[in-house]
Amino acid sequence: MKSLSYCTDDELVKMYEKGNNTAFEILLMRYKSKVYSYIFMIVRNKELTEDIFQDTFIKAIATIQQGRYIESGKFLGWVNRIAHNLIIDYFRREKNENTFSVDSIDFDIVNNAKLSERSFEDTLLNEQVLLDVVRLIEFLPPSQQSVVRMRFFEDLSFKEIAEKTDVSINTALGRMRYALLNMRRIAAEKDVYLEIK
Repeated sequence: MKSLSYCTDDELVKMYEKGNNTAFEILLMRYKSKVYSYIFMIVRNKELTEDIFQDTFIKAIATIQQGRYIESGKFLGWVNRIAHNLIIDYFRREKNENTFSVDSIDFDIVNNAKLSERSFEDTLLNEQVLLDVVRLIEFLPPSQQSVVRMRFFEDLSFKEIAEKTDVSINTALGRMRYALLNMRRIAAEKDVYLEIK
């Protein structure tokens, strides 16, 4: 029998479902730094990152134990989606509890020095922009929606997106380009300001 460390993510999940706790420990070791970095890149706060990180894996454990994990071949993408949803929930709560305007320093993308040197992809992964982008995606055609979700929320490469959607890499890149253009246009129409560099 091969060592657990050589098993695929989905094999480890199945073993964990059957009560093998070591299988989940290997998954955790495999991805904890990537998930932690993903959360920290958005929230920029060590304590909050640690809280959301713990909640993410608690939720992942509960979902697997309840037999609700859907095998996708991308465990990291699945865990990052859980983290992403918890981050959005946190910012929604903050926004509701906060009497500050959207122009407050926490959410001001335009004047935020931390973002001044960031690429568009990095900017997408930040605070208020993240919430707005999630809403804007809903207005895109389905083919563009799926490319944006796979790229930013499942962390797939354009090659993987092309294979998954059965199109060429150029088509996948084109859809992303049009999706970004459409999102800028929709953002302008709806008075949502995204800092796009």
